[in-house]
Amino acid sequence: MSLTSFSATFHQTPSFTSLRKRACYCFSRSSLKMSSRNFTVRAGVKRISFDKDCRNGLLVGINKLADAVSVTLGPKGRNVILDGPDIPRVINDGVTIAQAIELADSIENAGAKLIQEVARKTNDSAGDGTTTAIILAREMVRSGLLAVASGANPTSLKKGMDKTVQELVKVLKSKCRPVMGSEDIKAVASISAGNDEFVGNLIAEAIGKIGSDGVISIESSSSIETIIIVEEGMKVDKGYMSPHFINNPDKSIVEFENAKVLVTDQRISSIKEIIPLLEKTAQLSVPLLIIAEDVTTEVLATLIMNKLRGIANVAAIRCPGFGEGKKAILQDIALMTGADFLAGELGLTLEGATSDQLGLAQKIIISSDSTTIVADPTTKAEIRARIAQIKKDLSETDSSYLSKKLSERVAKLSGGVAIIKVGAPTEVELEDRKLRIEDAKNSTFAAMDEGIAPGGGVTFIHLSKYIPAIKDCMEDPDERLGADIISKALLIPAFSIAKSGDVQMFFFFTRKRKIHAGQHLPLYPMYSEESEHVSPTDTVKAQWRVLHMSSFLCIRNSGL
Repeated sequence: MSLTSFSATFHQTPSFTSLRKRACYCFSRSSLKMSSRNFTVRAGVKRISFDKDCRNGLLVGINKLADAVSVTLGPKGRNVILDGPDIPRVINDGVTIAQAIELADSIENAGAKLIQEVARKTNDSAGDGTTTAIILAREMVRSGLLAVASGANPTSLKKGMDKTVQELVKVLKSKCRPVMGSEDIKAVASISAGNDEFVGNLIAEAIGKIGSDGVISIESSSSIETIIIVEEGMKVDKGYMSPHFINNPDKSIVEFENAKVLVTDQRISSIKEIIPLLEKTAQLSVPLLIIAEDVTTEVLATLIMNKLRGIANVAAIRCPGFGEGKKAILQDIALMTGADFLAGELGLTLEGATSDQLGLAQKIIISSDSTTIVADPTTKAEIRARIAQIKKDLSETDSSYLSKKLSERVAKLSGGVAIIKVGAPTEVELEDRKLRIEDAKNSTFAAMDEGIAPGGGVTFIHLSKYIPAIKDCMEDPDERLGADIISKALLIPAFSIAKSGDVQMFFFFTRKRKIHAGQHLPLYPMYSEESEHVSPTDTVKAQWRVLHMSSFLCIRNSGL
């Protein structure tokens, strides 16, 4: 089997003359229609909609998607059934539901796509909190479009919203607290999984075995039992060089099993240097991970082309670390996989490398910003010996910098990978349980990184108390109106939880529409500022960061 080289010719597409109307555009089929105030242009295969009609269409699409997702929020959130080619899926995960929605009307679908992007960005950033992000986005866009239709300046409106959010994020940082012990981990995980204590205990047990520097991988089990298996492994802070290597689009990751690993600190400047290795792994039908200092544009393009054509199952990442630390990490990876470290300073060239010098990994998971390598079982003894040697070096050093780097290496090598084998009686239950565990895992690691804040929407309600002081610093009335939009949106998540949870809570919020920080809710006393019902601070911040995008597109441009 031979590998093909790749060259590309880029063709410049002509740009369209922009239409100088205060308008928004969506495209479909028909002919030309025009009225004195608002009009729709239908030309060829393109439909262009302006002003009120377009804004209304966008909002209808946003509402349809948000209504479908919002029922899953909170401890009494309900499931949504998604139709599929084989069997229906029972889902409680906001981003999964959002991505499955496609609306017939093109303008409505454009609105839904904007909110899908909000959910995707939130999920990529924090791994959870997508349902709350969608609910917040809907309210901000709805109120913003209403204000613009009433004559507010969209630029000033957006500016006021941004100023308010920036100040609230500062307040949020001061209100969060670190995760303290397994009880906090259990609380975060169970709440993220829909108040499922089994999932909370599962995540707490897994993290207890691998530590905060470990990695959790979720797989399907061949039985109905859910078990935890701990393997030797390492996570490094480098992701794939190109998203074209992704082979699991649902999670936007690269997943390899029983993969070969090339470890070098050299730059790959020509595809000829690694063609023998690529051809050998292609013949064996095994994946190949390339860890190198860098690759040229030509080499990367060739790897991508052969990957897309199915000739070679390959992915590439850059060397993690810096300076001497980089060399040490590469040596650790080589030891873990049983590979030869092809160091340039030792004269070990890539052109002379053979397949025997490649390492072997039981499993590899590559995201946009990290790579997890699960060691081959045959190298466990060598890994433990390396850990012992590093600990010895650690005890003998007086350098605080070197001590820190050695401690990081010990943590990476000893952290390990916890593989949660998820079992369920049916495929429908299995899919739902895996998504819940995935959300719980992401929320827990986010909480350990950034801390936790009161959950159940209480944090948002508490933050709303600071908005009057923020408004006092704004002179533009439209900026102040933007702050009011944020203030109103902050109440919506708790109201949605109350609406889906209990009639008593629903009427409570209908009457009062607000709650003071630390005050207990009538049905769920855990939703107070002093309670153990918590949410990761990183998730809350991620929700606010991505909402800027939706409000910018919908409000400032008066549509799409």
